[in-house]
Amino acid sequence: MGKALSREELEAAHCWEPADRVPGRPEMTAFRQRARYHQAAWRESRGLPIGSQPIVPRKGTRSRPVGSRLPLDYARETGANFLTPAALDAARIRTSFIEPHQSLDHQRLWADLLWSATLAFNLFGDLAADLGLADRAVHTWWPDAPGTVSGVLFAHSPGWLDPSYGGNLMAFDAAFVLDLGNGSQGILGVETRYQERLKPEKPKPARAPRYRQLAETSGAFASPAIDDLNGRGPLLVMWLEHLLALSMLQHPSGTWTWGRLAVIHPAGNVDFDEGCARYGSLLVDRSTFSSMTLEDLLDAGALPASINRALRDRYVMAS
Repeated sequence: MGKALSREELEAAHCWEPADRVPGRPEMTAFRQRARYHQAAWRESRGLPIGSQPIVPRKGTRSRPVGSRLPLDYARETGANFLTPAALDAARIRTSFIEPHQSLDHQRLWADLLWSATLAFNLFGDLAADLGLADRAVHTWWPDAPGTVSGVLFAHSPGWLDPSYGGNLMAFDAAFVLDLGNGSQGILGVETRYQERLKPEKPKPARAPRYRQLAETSGAFASPAIDDLNGRGPLLVMWLEHLLALSMLQHPSGTWTWGRLAVIHPAGNVDFDEGCARYGSLLVDRSTFSSMTLEDLLDAGALPASINRALRDRYVMAS
């Protein structure tokens, strides 16, 4: 990922953020700092105004500029965080309605250049506008996916806080609905990650039995792996995203008969590179989980060339 940036370089770009530091993981710290700096440079190259911390400054309180953000009012008015008109349209449509009990950070979606939910719209917004293109792209990226793409959803859960789906606030950043031609559907849920790191999380005790039930019924895990994943650890969120897909396959409605979670992350994000490999090693059935680097996804050539170039310019850092 190139040389580490100095504190002076980061401060000059309003990108010195102590939260980017990952204790004991200097490579990950350097990646997070370079990603923030890269987004600030992208913003400046387009003459976009700088945002702040907090995203919405409060009158009478202190705020400071943040190079990797846009002012919220400007971002909402212009849609500058989105790379194509179709991506912006998809974001406007998604934020125009509320799924019951949803948890969606609107401020970061519009104003935070690092936000992975925004990356999902930029990657797949044009596919939502053209289901033929979406179908070709999905079967390029995941050749074994069955059926035909009949819909593209964003920030989606089939049931926020619904116990039949795990009873939590997990959602897919994007989801491709597949028509399987037999009256049932498939679901390809996508988790996009950019600058995020893996950090230990612990499941809520009241929900842990349901998580175990979903995992055991799925047949995807060996028993020791369930014990490992259902406690405090860095893979908990990935596991809960996977369980969301698995819960859809177990739903009493019988709506979904094929499902998978796909994680997409930059090659330089070593936390997710190593975490996905670790997670895969805990599975006895890999058919419902996959991971791919952002670079490999773009290299596959499934997106129109102009969109591919814009995504590379925005999100791929030179080595």
